[in-house]
Amino acid sequence: MALVRPFSTPTPEDDPAPPETVLAVPVPAYRRGPFRPDVLSPVRERMSGRMLAQGFRTADATLLALLLAAFGVTQAATGTLGATLVIVPSLTLGSILVAFGLSAASTYDFAARESWWASMARAGAASGAATSVILLALSIAAPAALGFGVRWALACIGALCVSHLVAWSVVRRWRRLGRLTPNVVVVGATENAALLIRNALAGRDVAVLGVFDDRSDRIPHDIHGVPVLGDTAALLRHKILPYIDRIVLTVPAAGQARSAELIGRLKALPNDLCLFLDGEGDERHTAALARLSGASLHRISGAKADDRLAFAKRMQDLVVAGLALLAALPVMAVVAALVRLDSPGPILFRQRRHGFNNEEIVVWKFRSMRTDAADAHATRQVSADDDRVTRVGRIIRATSLDELPQLLNVLKGEMSLVGPRPHAIGMQTAGQDSARLVAEYAWRHRMKPGITGWAQINGSRGPVHTAEEVRQRVELDIEYIERQSFWFDLYIIVMTLPCLFGDRQAVR
Repeated sequence: MALVRPFSTPTPEDDPAPPETVLAVPVPAYRRGPFRPDVLSPVRERMSGRMLAQGFRTADATLLALLLAAFGVTQAATGTLGATLVIVPSLTLGSILVAFGLSAASTYDFAARESWWASMARAGAASGAATSVILLALSIAAPAALGFGVRWALACIGALCVSHLVAWSVVRRWRRLGRLTPNVVVVGATENAALLIRNALAGRDVAVLGVFDDRSDRIPHDIHGVPVLGDTAALLRHKILPYIDRIVLTVPAAGQARSAELIGRLKALPNDLCLFLDGEGDERHTAALARLSGASLHRISGAKADDRLAFAKRMQDLVVAGLALLAALPVMAVVAALVRLDSPGPILFRQRRHGFNNEEIVVWKFRSMRTDAADAHATRQVSADDDRVTRVGRIIRATSLDELPQLLNVLKGEMSLVGPRPHAIGMQTAGQDSARLVAEYAWRHRMKPGITGWAQINGSRGPVHTAEEVRQRVELDIEYIERQSFWFDLYIIVMTLPCLFGDRQAVR
């Protein structure tokens, strides 16, 4: 488990301005750069190209199986038994060859600059070559069945061409929305940065949204059109960070001391931090960026990416949260009525909290406090016998029924069932900003926040009134992120209820 450190007191150079002064004026259109889309998608909405390709591959396999079943049934109904015993195995082998042919021809790569007709042509050529093998075999072994085989081959080629046209359209739309192309910012206006941006412009496999350099007053306003957005102090507070997949450090290898200093400052962010090195060859990890040139990217910090694990977690969230919401609807209706009858004000309480990658999300809860005492920023955390909590509020807080509306946040993809609990933006502990008490505080945002979590079933529930309590929670949250798995999440879900009702001391 990673150990957390107290946050060092910032110097004026490190912390030149409060958050609200950063990006106070919208960025002019001419400063947006060649990569930035009209609307930026947060990192949580980014889709893995590998998982998307696997989805298209599965769709094509399903299509081939349906065509095989249709032609097999037709042959069995209209042909002789002997012909059926030859044709059906031949078409089955042909379907397998087509599936392998499509993968071998890289038809699921969907390169950024590939046109629709080129995508269809590649799919048609791959499926045509595979079906030709089977037609040749049929012409030798069963000439009478050749006509039936030709009809199957034409059906396969036509269906797969249409399938890949649809897939190309989907990929193009998602690229336009920024959901497929990783967004990066570059730290260091160096020759390496220029090389990375040049290759990014050529391949469009990555979007470089901005450059940051502490010499911003002595360097050009842009590099190949990508704007210089400020120094590293500005990056630490920049509003673009929730939309950034990776921060790429391009300081020359000779500047080791400077690199170490920048790494020390930037590691506090939840974003992936990578070092761009020249002259070391390609590496397979961080492949979307490594394809940019003959250089390599070394991950320095950030959560380890695992597409299959992320997919399994999302499916778990959708299934369990969907079923839980259906089961909880009668209870939620009763709670809503009681909240309405107990005190004036809205039924639901909305609060802006930190989500994945420091994204600001709106979290929903049943209102448990008086409307005139609402504290959107949690500057005063809840205490025992808090006079702001209503009568019904004490009950629903003690049983955590006030958290049930967050199932909607889970279904929307803003939260997960299991993860670090989302804290209110600007939350304070002992009169200080909680985020300033622990250097690694933002690391808990390297995963979507959860309704429950490892910290909660280990006793860290409710408000945190001291710096030590903040450190304990961050340690448990980081431990969860390092250990996260489908079965670990399931264990935490199962353990939540006994821990919740077995602890009557925690203030909630």
